[in-house]
Amino acid sequence: MHTRRIGEVGVSAIGLGGMPMSIEGRPDESRSLATLHAALDAGVTLIDTADAYHRDAGEVGHNESLIAKALSTHERGGDVLVATKGGHLRPGDGSWTLDGRPEYLKRACEASLRRLGVEAIGLYQFHRPDPRVPYAESVGALRDLLDEGKIRMAGISNADPGQIREAQEILGGRLVSVQNQFSPAFRSSEPELELCDELGVAFLPWSPFGGISKAGELGSTYAPFARVAQAHGVSAHQVCLAWMLAKSPVVVPIPGASRPESVQDSVRAADLELSAEEIAELDAA
Repeated sequence: MHTRRIGEVGVSAIGLGGMPMSIEGRPDESRSLATLHAALDAGVTLIDTADAYHRDAGEVGHNESLIAKALSTHERGGDVLVATKGGHLRPGDGSWTLDGRPEYLKRACEASLRRLGVEAIGLYQFHRPDPRVPYAESVGALRDLLDEGKIRMAGISNADPGQIREAQEILGGRLVSVQNQFSPAFRSSEPELELCDELGVAFLPWSPFGGISKAGELGSTYAPFARVAQAHGVSAHQVCLAWMLAKSPVVVPIPGASRPESVQDSVRAADLELSAEEIAELDAA
């Protein structure tokens, strides 16, 4: 597995997003654990989660607990950087709400620490800006958590260029990652990706295939991805991830998965080399 960097930590060039294993339509625990173990077997060393990745109101942190169980039962579990997030909530009715208050984020971090069973979280990310709370106050909570040693690295998610620069300033140059939506269907995060490249900050595309409900339609919706995939004898999903990797060395995609086969397919994208002509064709798709 090729590697890239988040801060000073080397991670697999392809990570794994844990959300599909804990929200609506999730598989049973045994399949989820098999999926996580398949990722570790394939060399994945970055797993992204959040305390809000759960289905029912009484199971906050379901995905964090699931990942902790998978890591504790695999010989390579200690090699993984777990990236979790705080600031989003799910009341249990399928909706998503926000709480960016510093006091809430600090409580959420403490709860995540307990569920993950660690003394310090590898990468803690502010999940989404809360319009009711000044952004500087929310990011200030991450600064405090860094200073207190409760998190080793800090990142932000769903941020615009101005927020990225503000976070970098508040954190005293210690911002290591930005996690934004980016896919063939959602390219409006290109400015954030370019800024991360400029700053040397990791860019983690979420929903790289267009979301859980549309991932299977990637090749049929975007013909160039299907054409390039056919030429290489691989899936359109591998082409999509290879295309993202080619954009900048700071890009580390985190495709979600709920089946071992999906993980195994995704990680092969790290070895797929696309020509300049193919990349141009995909850029224009």
